[in-house]
Amino acid sequence: MVGVMLEDSGFLKNKFASDDKSMRLGEFIAEQSPILLDGAMGTELAAAGFEMGGHNCLTHPDQVFAIHKKYSEAGCDLLITNTLTMNRIYIKTHGLDVDVKAVNLAGAELAVSAAQPGQFVLGDISSTGHMLEPYGEFTEKQFFDTFREQAEYLKVGGVDGFIIETIFDLREALCAVRACQDTGTLPVIASLTFQTAENGGRTMMGNSAREIALTLADAGVSAVGVNCGEINPHETTRIVESMSGAVDLPILVQPNAGLPKLVAGHTTFSMAPGEFLQVIAACLQAGANLVGGCCGTTPEHIQYIAEFLGHMKAHPTKALV
Repeated sequence: MVGVMLEDSGFLKNKFASDDKSMRLGEFIAEQSPILLDGAMGTELAAAGFEMGGHNCLTHPDQVFAIHKKYSEAGCDLLITNTLTMNRIYIKTHGLDVDVKAVNLAGAELAVSAAQPGQFVLGDISSTGHMLEPYGEFTEKQFFDTFREQAEYLKVGGVDGFIIETIFDLREALCAVRACQDTGTLPVIASLTFQTAENGGRTMMGNSAREIALTLADAGVSAVGVNCGEINPHETTRIVESMSGAVDLPILVQPNAGLPKLVAGHTTFSMAPGEFLQVIAACLQAGANLVGGCCGTTPEHIQYIAEFLGHMKAHPTKALV
């Protein structure tokens, strides 16, 4: 496939180069489609021989920066910080020797420094790793406080907006959304993981794709979507269809590169870039506006999508597949 230069992709416009981060990214998400996000960070770190996790922003910043840079050069519009579970509750309860402020500031600064002109950075926020009452011991206020702290540090670090992802409980996602919104006006994208595509798509907590989309739209997110999860990537289109049919918001999709397989004691994802592109094309047809990759995806996967989207932009009357 012939590479498409980022500045020629047609997605980026001079109007988005203002100094107002919230307006700039908010308008970009609302007005541009499709928008390309990056791919996996954790599995890329593992492939390079490092432990997965946000702590690498402090222990191996050069490696994290290098991965961000590869995604930037692959042609994505949005880079995501390597700060997935770097909130105080997760760090403390998992016994990690990591400073919340330092790791989130570093995570933001690494992604920002890797971004090219016209690219945006999303501060990544995910689960605490625990359940809310009555299923667990934590209150919504405790979740809100831990997410707000993380969001504030990411904001100070220079992110353009937030992405809340890889969460299976709608209540926890709402705590994170409200926490991010409490720090100011930066746009917030929210994405949940699904256990099945049956029955309207269901998370582990039983939330449906339609319920999630409607609830998060009411909460004021800029986009809503699906990532990771236990479903076959080819079934992700069903989640996208349910969400796009429920709300008038941009829909995000970030599938895994196939279902995980345990090979020689290591979790692997075997979907090649070409097949992954077919999944993304089907999701675009189903109503997705923002596309990217989750576990197992690589800069090569993202480059395939960037080239495809560039071709689609140049030939808008041709079919997606």
